[in-house]
Amino acid sequence: TEINAATDNPTVFPDEDVVVSAGNFHGQPIALAMDFLAIAVAELGNISERRTYKLISGARELPNFLVKNPGLNSGFMIPQYAAASIVSQSKGLCMPASVDSIPSSQGQEDHVSMGSNAATKLWRVVLNTERVLAIELFNAAQALEFRRPLHSSPAIEEMHAAYRKSVPFIDNDEVMYPHIESSIQFLRAL
Repeated sequence: TEINAATDNPTVFPDEDVVVSAGNFHGQPIALAMDFLAIAVAELGNISERRTYKLISGARELPNFLVKNPGLNSGFMIPQYAAASIVSQSKGLCMPASVDSIPSSQGQEDHVSMGSNAATKLWRVVLNTERVLAIELFNAAQALEFRRPLHSSPAIEEMHAAYRKSVPFIDNDEVMYPHIESSIQFLRAL
């Protein structure tokens, strides 16, 4: 139903095999949904970043920053900083596009949904959240190895073994962004 209100002409009636060109430009129902979805997805990223922080904070009998020699090594502090920064950007992108409209064409065009702006902002929030989830996975895999000889469920252990084929355990400080990118690619392949 809403696809006929999404962006502009025409309106499609597939049951009657009719296409009507008219001024059906107002896609507010879809614009609102995309704005709300961006907020929900940004919140998922926010929750993920908080779990990442808990993993590096020295709680849960894990070493600070998830490295053997914290102090000498900053370990997973920088990936957590990156996640926090990305989450903040997503929050900024969550100002609803659907509340904004700018008349154009010498005032001939009236209030519009700004649905295309809502869509492009939503896409950026989705990509940001994917990156934050990949950073959490990177941290969680590291934390899991500090729990050895204990083991998790067979499904998690299987996923961890597959993940380790793409992303190594980190002993000492090194450049982390290639590992974050590998973690993103791992998530995309699931």
